[in-house]
Amino acid sequence: MMARTALSAAAAIFALLPAAAMAQSTTVPASQAPAAQQPAETAGGLTGSVSDENAWDDIGIAIPAFPTNQSVPTAAAGGNTQVLGRNLANVVYDDLKNNGLFKPVGPDRLPAIGFATVTFPQFDGWRARGADMLVQGFVKGGADGNLTVGCYLYDVQLGQELAREGYVVKPADWRRAAHKCADMVYSRLTGESPFFDSRIAYIAETGPKGHRRKQLAVMDSDGANHRFITNGQAIALTPRYSPDYKSIMYLSYLAGSPSIYVYDIGTGHQRLLYRTHNETIAPRWSPDGKTVLFSMSSNGNTNIYKMPSSGAGQPVQLTNTPGINVGGSFSPDGSKIVFESDRSGSQQCYVMNADGSNQHRISFFGGRCATPEWSPRGDLIAFTNTASFRIGVMTPTGGDVRMLTNSWQDEAPTWSPNGRIIQFFRTQKNTGDTSIWQVDLTGRNLRRLPTPVDASDPAWGPVLP
Repeated sequence: MMARTALSAAAAIFALLPAAAMAQSTTVPASQAPAAQQPAETAGGLTGSVSDENAWDDIGIAIPAFPTNQSVPTAAAGGNTQVLGRNLANVVYDDLKNNGLFKPVGPDRLPAIGFATVTFPQFDGWRARGADMLVQGFVKGGADGNLTVGCYLYDVQLGQELAREGYVVKPADWRRAAHKCADMVYSRLTGESPFFDSRIAYIAETGPKGHRRKQLAVMDSDGANHRFITNGQAIALTPRYSPDYKSIMYLSYLAGSPSIYVYDIGTGHQRLLYRTHNETIAPRWSPDGKTVLFSMSSNGNTNIYKMPSSGAGQPVQLTNTPGINVGGSFSPDGSKIVFESDRSGSQQCYVMNADGSNQHRISFFGGRCATPEWSPRGDLIAFTNTASFRIGVMTPTGGDVRMLTNSWQDEAPTWSPNGRIIQFFRTQKNTGDTSIWQVDLTGRNLRRLPTPVDASDPAWGPVLP
């Protein structure tokens, strides 16, 4: 069972600096934050040494360890709030570094800061070290066992606070506080929507190639907090988070027949949505969560159907052509569906209205187009070029085609919640091993996501509430 966690809100805001200087309100009580008074250099300035002074070249963002007012035991990683403060800063650092847009330096290569300086940075010291931006925070343990985490973003050259947020979390949710902090920094500096505090569902693969065990698994956006959802007794395929994050829909062959299940994240229970003896492929949610698309084979052809996500009623057929019509990804407003079809003689991508009308081909780039998925921003469609098995993007009308990867076999793209990064799975030549990768829209910043076993068919969920 995967427990659904949430950041608990406190009643008041920080109130340490004038309201005009605050970029946004926060959820941490003012009484929990460091006192807003000028500390003496000896009481909380920059202390210690940097392991490599050359690390300050083009530093971009400095992220020192988050200090604590008093080291107290906690059930969170590290065992006490002092160690946890470093772990929090390291997660923020990793999020921003792996994104590829920034040049952060993390706590392992920076001097320590005092608790009192969190809200009163020593800007001269950071300027002397070449920092442009500064992320400072703190962590405190509460009598109730919860943690209070504060996060501040400063422009070092201007000597100004740009943003602040805070979170009261259970110890098990400490990584969420760090991801929320990284999201705040990312959004403030780029103007883009956040995406670090999100989760990924995928298919975990083990066993020999001819008899693979395929389990539904979930993890944080950085690969942490990994958990298997199904036990592998039946094959699980093509998972997708519901828009409200309460459920995961996936395809299973439990009881020997293709079956669409909806797994309830909060309770760990699952319900059967639809079962048939016909081959069924790729169930997908509508943006409002009320409709499910899937493909089903009958009489030698495969067509796309939709039905209520409640399970009431019978499937409605949307395509009706000889051959194979597969997939189906809604546009963000729910008005259109992109899908793949071989009706023209080869796999190509098509768009139709949500009711099945106005079906028309959009891919004309000389290759084959499969597994299309609409960006949450609505501006692009990601796809697999199955002639070369590379991941590409194009506009909803089929223009501005760009290939983002160039490996042996990449497929099944899925978008980050903000539509800036694409995740996919890669099959290694000769061995057949599979793994999850990410690439941004520039085609650079390619990286592999850590998973404990082989991984395929990722699905990136929305930002957690």
